[in-house]
Amino acid sequence: MIRLAVLVLLAPMAFAQETPAPVEHTEVADGIYMLHTIGNVGLLVGDEYVVMIDDSLRQTGDAVVAKAKAIAGRPVDFVINTHVHGDHVGSNQTLADSGAIIVAHDNIRKRMQDDPELNSGPGALPVITFSDEVTFHVNGQEAWVFHLPAAHTDGDAAILFREANVIAPGDIVFRGIFPYIDLDNGGSVAGYKAAMRKLIDMADEDTKFISGHGPMATRAGLVEDLAMLGNAEALVKALIDAGMDEEQIVSANPLSLYHDQYNWNFITTERMTRTLVRSLTQN
Repeated sequence: MIRLAVLVLLAPMAFAQETPAPVEHTEVADGIYMLHTIGNVGLLVGDEYVVMIDDSLRQTGDAVVAKAKAIAGRPVDFVINTHVHGDHVGSNQTLADSGAIIVAHDNIRKRMQDDPELNSGPGALPVITFSDEVTFHVNGQEAWVFHLPAAHTDGDAAILFREANVIAPGDIVFRGIFPYIDLDNGGSVAGYKAAMRKLIDMADEDTKFISGHGPMATRAGLVEDLAMLGNAEALVKALIDAGMDEEQIVSANPLSLYHDQYNWNFITTERMTRTLVRSLTQN
């Protein structure tokens, strides 16, 4: 199963260690934090509510919850899931057990319902869902949660903290590494590029992004990553147009110029190439 492979490849240490490594954090803006874990986590802290954005794997849930409580001084009130993968929704049950209300796009709940790995208990599923957008007015912040269709998956959401000029876009941002575009869960390369363009157009040079994977990002970083993806797609398309099949294209290694910077253990240069071939040739 693809999601199980994601968990294994993204987080081998989470399975190998009885005690997960300490969760580090960065204060992105006043009261807004980025927790550096398996699938980065956002945290909004204030006098009214504590809001968490994604919650990492089930195996790291206790550490994430403990870190959030240490920063906030009290339990999480709301969790916003940005998409369906286990490294972002895997600790929903743990958070629900501590009293949090889970919020997500309609498609996340639908996909989780049918997946016993993710539908792991009575609190794992989102209890509040939305189709297009929803806004939280908490802690002096307007947090606008909006859907990005057919991008990383078919249930992606990003969160804009307007006053703070911070965006938490989940896995629409793999900063400086090849992105995972989940074609089997409603994602698409075209939608992923459109989502990145929307985020870039919303941002200015001071905007900070809580990336789904990789370090905290800026508008300039997103522009660089989008240019890579667009050019990578064009390089693969040229070989398809020349009559090459998938194995010939992989052997030709059209993304070699990006290998040293963007290749990583889960989305290798070869896997990115195969994703682009499949995207460009599927009906």
